[in-house]
Amino acid sequence: MAADDAERRGRRRWFRLLGGSDPESSTEPEPGRVMTDPDPSAVGGDVADEHDPDEPGPAAGNGVAAEADAEESAVVDESVVVAAPAEPQSAAGAEDIVEAADSAAASEVAPATPPEPEPPEPADPAQAAEPLDVTASVEDASESGDGTADIDDAPDAPLEPITLPRVLAIANQKGGVGKTTTAVNLGAALAELGFRVLVIDLDPQGNATTGLGISHRNVEGSIYDVIMNDVPLEDCVEPTTVRNLFVVPATIDLAGAEIELVPGFSRELKLRRAIQTARDEYDFVMIDCPPSLGLLTVNGLAAADDVIVPIQCEYYALEGLGQLLRNLSLVKTNINPTLDLRGIVLTMYDARTKLAEQVEREVRAHFGAKVYKTVVPRTVRISEAPSFGQPVTVFDTSSRGAVAYRELAKEVSDGASRRTG
Repeated sequence: MAADDAERRGRRRWFRLLGGSDPESSTEPEPGRVMTDPDPSAVGGDVADEHDPDEPGPAAGNGVAAEADAEESAVVDESVVVAAPAEPQSAAGAEDIVEAADSAAASEVAPATPPEPEPPEPADPAQAAEPLDVTASVEDASESGDGTADIDDAPDAPLEPITLPRVLAIANQKGGVGKTTTAVNLGAALAELGFRVLVIDLDPQGNATTGLGISHRNVEGSIYDVIMNDVPLEDCVEPTTVRNLFVVPATIDLAGAEIELVPGFSRELKLRRAIQTARDEYDFVMIDCPPSLGLLTVNGLAAADDVIVPIQCEYYALEGLGQLLRNLSLVKTNINPTLDLRGIVLTMYDARTKLAEQVEREVRAHFGAKVYKTVVPRTVRISEAPSFGQPVTVFDTSSRGAVAYRELAKEVSDGASRRTG
């Protein structure tokens, strides 16, 4: 019994050092501690000690082994005894852990997808840059998606033979592209071919009038009187120094016609009705439109059978071409169903610049046969001729400009029968 008491006192000292309680004094765990089910293998010594010696117990020799096991178990389970109670894990947290484990397992089993190869970088950034498409706005405008009639249905189709009489509008909303120069010199070249030509100056600046040697101060009637006062067109026609070439002059009064036409009835068809009365008197009626998209230009487009568009061989001249084509489609849909784009004339061509060559190439690639083969060069003689009140075909008959407009006149009148008077 003395040995048993000594063993109990030794166990109490171990429990006090480890912060535990005497197993004989209390079976309840202290706060903050975990009570585990007794393991017979771990506490076998205690259980064996409390057995009555007369009752059957463990085999002989197990008492010392039980004491060693009890001491070892106390040391090993120190972290279990003194550890704070763990909080139960929530169901959502457990599900996240399970999903993460499944994902990790799937990533280990599934083969890794190879990354997409990156496009090789160009060696020279300058070579990677695409060339500027100078006709992008023109292509967008020619593909009309607003229900209007397309003015450029078949750009690659050859031009149909022209029938006489014909009313041609020289139009481009961009200024300084050669509208007046083309109207005057093309009209003079057609007259040299034997056609009877009437040039109508619809520009308030009146440059076509002075370019044909007519002074604004010496005219009795002008196109303003025809449009606003219903004066007959024949009463305002003036002859020129070129045989078979006539002109209806313009004065500064035409500048106010844009505002005066606003409240007018059927204001878009005033010029058309005036030309109908004298149409059969001429083979070609050429309308020099102002550099705008106002009512005067609409009157010219409503009265015309075809449109000839001069384009300067520079980028700025192409920017307004898309808007012009859209307006031509609107006029064709709502006012003049027979209106058509007859052709495009490349003007002010400077062979020394690459830009002029690029503009010509892009325009021909888009409009095809609609572009006349003749290109009007930039020459000093064409610029000097208006100051003498003469077309370039009269001012310098052998100049490059005169030759170009004569060739252009042959293209425009291709297949037409001559009628002189």
